[in-house]
Amino acid sequence: MNTFQKLNPVSASVCRIVLASALALGSLAALSGCGGAQAAPESTFVLLNGSKQTTADMKGKVTLVNFWATSCVTCVAEMPQLVATYDKYKARGYDTLAVAMSYDPPSYVVNYAETRQLPFKVAIDNTGAVAKAWGDVQLTPTTYIVNKRGEIVKRYVGEPDFADLHKLIEKLLAET
Repeated sequence: MNTFQKLNPVSASVCRIVLASALALGSLAALSGCGGAQAAPESTFVLLNGSKQTTADMKGKVTLVNFWATSCVTCVAEMPQLVATYDKYKARGYDTLAVAMSYDPPSYVVNYAETRQLPFKVAIDNTGAVAKAWGDVQLTPTTYIVNKRGEIVKRYVGEPDFADLHKLIEKLLAET
């Protein structure tokens, strides 16, 4: 009798879901930890002011792309650290783009960005196409670090370790 057969049907289902999730997250961690960087997907971001930014516009800067939602407790909790990181490195060629998920009501996103005076660009992914292009993002927060060449060098699912993130940003800013 295997482990799943020893459990009641509900527990077995929960274990399978947890196992599948762990495997999926493990493969994401393996992807983010591998040596080869992959090009950031070609995307057009619609910013709150109505303007557009493309992935090509990121080239030449180290950019943090953060998929988030106003209803995500972790996203809201990490936002002050994202602001502090942006303020610390913006003068050195660093940028931040916060992409609100398609299920987040635009009025909530606008209200959050204005009341918190977010200093970086905020986009709304109305159709979900941007999240899909960036690896079918469904969990928030999901954060990507893109180097000056427009390559994704790191993906975080959940809140990043900001000390490690700062080390990575400094390393990438030092690259030519």
